[in-house]
Amino acid sequence: MKIKVLFDKDSKDKRLHTGRGVSFLVDDKILFDTGEKGEWLLENMRSLGVDIDRVEAIVISHDHWDHWGGLWDMLKKRGGLKVYACPRFGGEFKEKVKGMGGELIEAGKFTEVSKDVFITGEIAGAYNGRYMPEQALAIRTGNGISVITGCAHPGIVKMVEKAAQKFPGEDIYTVLGGFHLKQSDRRAIEIVVENFRKIGVKKAGPTHCSGEVAEEIFRKEYGTNFVKVLVGQTLEI
Repeated sequence: MKIKVLFDKDSKDKRLHTGRGVSFLVDDKILFDTGEKGEWLLENMRSLGVDIDRVEAIVISHDHWDHWGGLWDMLKKRGGLKVYACPRFGGEFKEKVKGMGGELIEAGKFTEVSKDVFITGEIAGAYNGRYMPEQALAIRTGNGISVITGCAHPGIVKMVEKAAQKFPGEDIYTVLGGFHLKQSDRRAIEIVVENFRKIGVKKAGPTHCSGEVAEEIFRKEYGTNFVKVLVGQTLEI
């Protein structure tokens, strides 16, 4: 299965837009997060030859502007799209999705959104001392389970473990996305890497809010199995 990186902070092509937030397209039909700005997301999609009419659903990891910023332009283009949100997302977000013609699905539990593509359901996290619900994507392929996160406010290890629990005995092939380690010290990041190794994560691609130090530590530890996430990439999982 393929993952296309549609939006992130770094790009393999200067003609593609970069910025806050992430957006990943799974199997050409499931969009995970939409970055900070719809115009930029849609232009990247056009530049990368993505057929917007093939998109079946959008999963929003958590209720922050840089993860749902492009959602509204997507709904203008494709009314009726399924939008998967956590039950405890804000009321303003939910009402706007419904008001723009999206089919809001509040998934509190582990849910299959497409063949072999799942959401973890709401996982409890915190941001600036307040409750922050978040969900991750779990994808099952012949290589094992791949996990995609938006910001991992609940803790990246906790989110990976949550996904792994649903697939006992199966390998965790790749973990990609925001690991929320930018403010963490080196030892805390090293402990995360140690836990990844204990879980058996084969490949790691920290980006977005993970921070340069975390990327450096993961790159050193994972070597050829480190994934540098860049807008315009197509990753085979």
